Amino acid sequence: MPHYHSLGQIPAKRHTQFTKPDGGLYAEQLFSTEGFSSNYSLLYHLHAPTKIVKAEEPIDVSPVAATSNILKHRSFQGFKVAPNADYLKSRKTVLFNNDVQLTLAAPTKGMADNVFYKNADSDEVLFIHEGTGVLKTQYGRIPFGYGDYVVVPRGTIYQVEFENENNRLFIIESFSPITFPKRYLSKYGQLLEHSPFCERDLRQPQDLETFDQKGEFLIQVKKKGLLYPIWYGHHPFDVIGWDGCEYPYALSIHDFEPITGRVHQPPPVHQTFDAHNFVICSFVPRLYDYHPKAIPAPYNHSNIDSDEVLYYVDGDFMSRKHVERGMITLHPAGIPHGPHPGAVEKSIGAKETKELAVMVDTFHPLKLTQDAISIEDDTYVYSWVE
Repeated sequence: MPHYHSLGQIPAKRHTQFTKPDGGLYAEQLFSTEGFSSNYSLLYHLHAPTKIVKAEEPIDVSPVAATSNILKHRSFQGFKVAPNADYLKSRKTVLFNNDVQLTLAAPTKGMADNVFYKNADSDEVLFIHEGTGVLKTQYGRIPFGYGDYVVVPRGTIYQVEFENENNRLFIIESFSPITFPKRYLSKYGQLLEHSPFCERDLRQPQDLETFDQKGEFLIQVKKKGLLYPIWYGHHPFDVIGWDGCEYPYALSIHDFEPITGRVHQPPPVHQTFDAHNFVICSFVPRLYDYHPKAIPAPYNHSNIDSDEVLYYVDGDFMSRKHVERGMITLHPAGIPHGPHPGAVEKSIGAKETKELAVMVDTFHPLKLTQDAISIEDDTYVYSWVE
């Protein structure tokens, strides 16, 4: 939910004639993810964005539940997902419900020059764990690197370009718009003083490139769990200019300023993004609680209303044993969880933590895929036994 931005050439008034040098008209397109009732952008194309020249049969890429056993603490070794040269084929959904899909990816290459992707089902949050590169869109380019959340509104046509083969992504696909928590926003939408980040931390698209190319350009469109190969007769990045409030952007987890207190703070202080029936939080390096008798380790808590997923990025978590980079833990609603044995005593007197993690709390149960089970650590559920 970034603020108004503009790149390239646009007419003085919306929905009016915008004339090319040769006397023809640029094609105006309104882009919004919630009809005409919310944020939008207006894009101006060299060609009408409707010229399909070929459409092929779709393939089913929807996740499938591999087990009905959802009341069990679980751990998954995310870095065991095998690398794949194809960006789309590298994406392996591990946990999902009707609100969100959590996906791991280890692409070794970007996308071919004439191949593009559009997720017409979900907003995407691409968390960059390893790798650097550029997200290319109709709105311009967004360079990304370690620790970036790259937020891509549903329906955005994009390409991903990586600088090398070593890339690890944690992808959150939301069936509702990704927004900022309402408590951080003024009634006019500005991020308030108590927010852990502000507009200066958001990185908008830059370096708008306009391609006037004819040919066959493949856009892989995901809709209702099916991937549709649709070919257009011109390059989709033919935008001469645009403006509005609906576009992709990046926010680094390293720019999230932690909220601390005299005693242990609850998880909502770590919230970064909001969505329907789930939230996304950032655990970052921070000073510990400073009450003279503070216990920095989190207290045991009962997950009655939400499944808790932690994706471990870097650092040492004082509440967990044997944490590895790329590890995922799932603590489901219905049974309590808390620090591992000895973690509470070990945390007393500690002054700070260097932990870095992404947390997703869902308000409906998550299902596991076979890709999740194939990388599961079966012993994790018993790790609280002393």
